[in-house]
Amino acid sequence: MAGNEFDLVVLGGGMGGYVAAIRASQLGMRVAVIEKDKLGGTCLHRGCIPSKALLRSAEVLHTVAQSHAFGVKVSDFSIDFTRMQERKQRIVDQLYKGVQHLMKKGNIEVFHGEGRIMGPSIFSPLAGAVAVTCADGESDILVPKHLLIATGSRPRQLPGLEADGMHVLTSDEALQLERLPRSVLVIGGGTIGIEWASLLSDLGVEVQIVEFAERILPLEDADISKEMARLFKKRKIAIHTGAKVLPDTLRKVGDLVTIQAERDGGPIELQAEKILVAVGRAANVENIGLENTEVVVERGTIQVNAHFQTAENHIYAIGDVIGGLQLAHVAVSEGISAVEHMSGLAPLPVDYTQVPKATYSRPEISSIGWTEQAAKEAGFSVKTGTFPFKALGKALIYGENDGFVKLVVNEATDDLLGVHMIGPHVSDLIAEGALAKVLDATPWEIARTIHPHPSLAEIVWEAALAVDKRAIHV
Repeated sequence: MAGNEFDLVVLGGGMGGYVAAIRASQLGMRVAVIEKDKLGGTCLHRGCIPSKALLRSAEVLHTVAQSHAFGVKVSDFSIDFTRMQERKQRIVDQLYKGVQHLMKKGNIEVFHGEGRIMGPSIFSPLAGAVAVTCADGESDILVPKHLLIATGSRPRQLPGLEADGMHVLTSDEALQLERLPRSVLVIGGGTIGIEWASLLSDLGVEVQIVEFAERILPLEDADISKEMARLFKKRKIAIHTGAKVLPDTLRKVGDLVTIQAERDGGPIELQAEKILVAVGRAANVENIGLENTEVVVERGTIQVNAHFQTAENHIYAIGDVIGGLQLAHVAVSEGISAVEHMSGLAPLPVDYTQVPKATYSRPEISSIGWTEQAAKEAGFSVKTGTFPFKALGKALIYGENDGFVKLVVNEATDDLLGVHMIGPHVSDLIAEGALAKVLDATPWEIARTIHPHPSLAEIVWEAALAVDKRAIHV
């Protein structure tokens, strides 16, 4: 059995899981990772990377379509969706090889198969040993000192609108499309829905969005949501907010599908060639043997403490499976923190107010910290500074000048509470806001930082100046 004893076994080889394994290896631990599909998980194979590869293709298409504005004549161009998909897959494959190499470099043993957590047994007096049924039909029992559950999540389904791969899709099936549909109805106006709506619209698909909340992007600052809705409407993307999709109303009419939704103005019927359900993700807590442990599951997610320990303190859990912010970079931070804690180090707790978020639509959206409304509801007296991209030289040069940057500041202390962005490359620009939050920078300190000219980053400087009504170029 000694050959199957490990300091750490990671159940799930997604981004959070494999990064945690690498950090454990760096700390001298003997590590195994169990993955039933491919290392890299959802982010690499069905989420972050492939979707952003397609979004980049759409961005290039949009740029070519606007080339005349740059003085560049393009006589003919068209969409080759097959090549877009091939390029996406090449990127995924290259990164997948990289992850496999990292496992070998760290002497991390990878078991390809399904793992099920065992209770106390002859193999271990504590729950946490894992029975592995490998893809090749072999089986193993791994006995760890510590177990890290990182089983991730899957697209959430709606009753009566379960994905069938033909008429009803989730993001998983949408990434495998072989041809573009003429029209798509996106159910859900959060990050995933907005990214797909933007992508499909740029590729010439007629898009409608149905959102249950009163506005799209309901978790973003209201000003960001309003601006995105305005820009989407300019692109002829129809938006239905405050609308509840009624169960069991899906009907096929010719080559279209229809559903019924309910809103204040009465029932509405919506139709499209395909429906894309983007209403969040559900944690993968089933069929992994949690019933054999004291691990607590509430509202579909594993409960953990600040160090990511479950009710059994040698069993940890991270990432989507514990709920909260279901983002790849959050899972990475949680995984590193969990491993350092089990190693006897004293990592700082993960501060979720310092987590940046990004939506890779056109234009991009990013944010960190409190929205203006949430800050006020929390009792802060706030002041804000906003600066538009249209007043920024580099944005005009770049040819993308929609949107703005907004800072939310505690009026009493001048502490930075939140940074909210919509515009070109803001998924990169938000890193300055994240660093400012970590360093507890004030708008005065941001404004005191010299930014290069011309650059998109100047907008953060101008927004910081605007907090005290000192912006230069407006």
